[in-house]
Amino acid sequence: MIVVTGATGNVGRELVRFLAAEGERVTATSRNISQTDVPDAVRPSRSDLTDAESLRPVLDGAEALFLQNGGAGLHLLSPRDLLDVAKSAGVGRVVLLSSQGVSTRPESESHGRLAGAIEDAVRESGLRWTILRPGGFHSNAFAWAEPVRVHRTVAAPFGDIGLPTVDPADIAAVAAVALREEGHHGRIHELTGPAPTTPRGRAEAIGRAIGEPVRFVEQTREEARAQMLAFMPEPVVETTLSILGEPTPAERLVSPDVERVLGRAPRPFEEWARRNAAAFR
Repeated sequence: MIVVTGATGNVGRELVRFLAAEGERVTATSRNISQTDVPDAVRPSRSDLTDAESLRPVLDGAEALFLQNGGAGLHLLSPRDLLDVAKSAGVGRVVLLSSQGVSTRPESESHGRLAGAIEDAVRESGLRWTILRPGGFHSNAFAWAEPVRVHRTVAAPFGDIGLPTVDPADIAAVAAVALREEGHHGRIHELTGPAPTTPRGRAEAIGRAIGEPVRFVEQTREEARAQMLAFMPEPVVETTLSILGEPTPAERLVSPDVERVLGRAPRPFEEWARRNAAAFR
């Protein structure tokens, strides 16, 4: 059996679907999951990554675990406690969804240090481990869904700075391989899309997907900062804006790892936009 944490998120939902389609026994877990969130053959089970004991019944009988780094939630829990529960339940393999920031922003508390500490715990757990380090997600564009639906407008800073964002479905596909196949123990996969895209270009791609033009409005850094502070802690906002506006060479780089693992190129943003056009109509 494979346990998928964060099973209602952008990556976890796709991973559950992939594994179920391959006939794997899957338990999907998150705080508020229900049967309506998963395919019929998948067992939903509620748990809280801030409470290791809540995971014990979820992990009973599991052979492999997909573990999200959990953002702020998992940081409230010692990852070693969680991994100890997994080991005691009989889990032998763990695939961690981490962050590119561990290598590109190691000095950042929000993007590098905390995720790096979780990676260290996974490496030292005694389990067979694989670490996935994606950059930005194509699905971050869901934040534009309402203004596109209502005003056919996207507002974002740094309109012409490109980053190779990655499709969450590709992250899930790589995770599915690492959970089920040999050859990934002790490996770190850096995951990006096939080419850098700019916010202006992504807005245009959404317009093509819905068949109507989408106007791009470039925000100043301060305008974007004020908007982001409404739902993100200040240190996260500052680092995120630095990545978007002043990416390092490593953050601009296209990684070959998706193609190495899957045997095909990663999906471009344009394809993601077509697949999710309904959210923007």
